[in-house]
Amino acid sequence: MAGIHFLDVTNRDGVQTARTGLSKFGKTMVNFYLGKLGVAQSEIGFPFLFHEVPYIRTQVALADAGAFGDLRLSGWCRAVAGDVEKSAQLGLKHYNLSISTSDQMLHNKFKGKLDRAGVISETIKAVEVAKASGAETVGVNAEDGSRTDAGFLVEFGLAAKEAGADRLRYCDTIGGETPGRIGAGFAQLAAALDMPIETHCHNDLGMAVANSLAGAFGDLEAGQDAWINTCVNGIGERSGNADLVSCILALRHGFGVPEGAEIADTIDLSWARRFAHWASYAFGQPFPYGQPGVGINAFAHESGIHADGALKDHRNYELYDEALLGPFPAERHARPGRIVLTGEYGGKAGFRHVMEDLGIEVTDEDLTFSLVQLNNAATGRPLTDDELRLTAAYPRELSLLYPGLLS
Repeated sequence: MAGIHFLDVTNRDGVQTARTGLSKFGKTMVNFYLGKLGVAQSEIGFPFLFHEVPYIRTQVALADAGAFGDLRLSGWCRAVAGDVEKSAQLGLKHYNLSISTSDQMLHNKFKGKLDRAGVISETIKAVEVAKASGAETVGVNAEDGSRTDAGFLVEFGLAAKEAGADRLRYCDTIGGETPGRIGAGFAQLAAALDMPIETHCHNDLGMAVANSLAGAFGDLEAGQDAWINTCVNGIGERSGNADLVSCILALRHGFGVPEGAEIADTIDLSWARRFAHWASYAFGQPFPYGQPGVGINAFAHESGIHADGALKDHRNYELYDEALLGPFPAERHARPGRIVLTGEYGGKAGFRHVMEDLGIEVTDEDLTFSLVQLNNAATGRPLTDDELRLTAAYPRELSLLYPGLLS
């Protein structure tokens, strides 16, 4: 039976957000939290870029060591054979290959360098290289899919499928979709291609979550699995992408969700608040007090009738139980008053004190101590409790982030 999966793109689309940034260690933590939540797949970055190579190798090693649970790791490449060839040696088994497909982009981005035939030709070459290199799954991305001629989308998808592609990503690149339109379009497109269509919805009109669900329901109507692209806290280009936690909550608790529209993977929302608040800290991007599920006001009541009703039975004014989201993080580094921290300029005494205080077992003190210093230098901020735990648990794998550390 067809089901719904999440393919989170925080480490690709999210990190491209203007006026923000994330260290390679920070991107590693995103994968850690996605694994804890039970998300199916993480688009971890750009494996053809030289500065991503140590990070990609680190993620593969951590995944092999079990640090991310069942999370699948995928790379994003342009639909260019050369990009895929550069990436093929890094151990990734899943790819999404992207190219613009709309006439707007062909005429005003490519400026005549590629026509529709050229788009299909480049995509076929890239898919074939990926499959020949051992890729288990390959998705092809129709950038600006929501402004692409429907007939050409089918032609593009069928050509990619014939070359070995497993999914088509429909990108609402400028966020102009509406739920009714995308739902009907996905049902038709998934049926015509006989393969899953991924939603990749931007939030320029505030409808990324609604559009993502509607598209997924269209997939299911056609008998295909649905894949929803998300980002933590809805970050992303311009107004952001579909928020991961909001999508999960909407599928579980929304009214009128079609029968059988179920998440096919085991999701553990008890990590939601820890992930969301860590991401806000790491990206330096506060989210609204009312952020669904994870904001500090998401379960707060003040007006008379609301307070009275909530005190009698919280279900009078709450759609779901806040216990589902797990506790708000109480980070050691944020404690007020006298405290000893460990970081880039710390010494062994402070390092040992912090690890003992958190109950973290350190099996390789010298390497873990060096990694704490390097990770703190990379992030430019005190490391969180979970960051220290991951560093101590997988020091040899994380050392690959810093070539030469073990030499």
